[in-house]
Amino acid sequence: MEQITTVGIDLAKRVFALHGVDVSGRVVLRRTVRREQLVELIAGLCPCLIGMEAGSGAHQWARRFQALGHTVQLMAAKFVSPYRRNGKNDGNDAEAICEAVSRPGMRFVPVKSAEQQAVLTLHRVRQGFIAERTAAINRIRGLLAEFGVALPLRSLPPGSV
Repeated sequence: MEQITTVGIDLAKRVFALHGVDVSGRVVLRRTVRREQLVELIAGLCPCLIGMEAGSGAHQWARRFQALGHTVQLMAAKFVSPYRRNGKNDGNDAEAICEAVSRPGMRFVPVKSAEQQAVLTLHRVRQGFIAERTAAINRIRGLLAEFGVALPLRSLPPGSV
């Protein structure tokens, strides 16, 4: 197999589409692999540039591929879609990712560490609890209004009554 210089990977839950090109841009890899085969396949490649859309699981995969010696670039999906030539499917997405990652003007998303992801997880959970609390308060206010009890939108500060 020729030396692969760039690989585009369309991430999914179980099956991943890969599209790889050599230094001249000729397609030398086009296949789909199951989740458990992906790391083994990537480990068998010489160090190359790997592009993926920044989405669910992308940062974890990026850290794993970087540990194998590859250069990994993550991109927002909205920047990849203009490079898709045909209809939307996994193979065409992988090809578009491979094309987009090699463009000089492309904007990339930095790969997050596991610690950064953990902190973001805490923030998301907190935001979810706040939204649930607000919804419950508004639901109670609405139900009480049905019985003629009108509550203010905000509670008064202590000592102001």
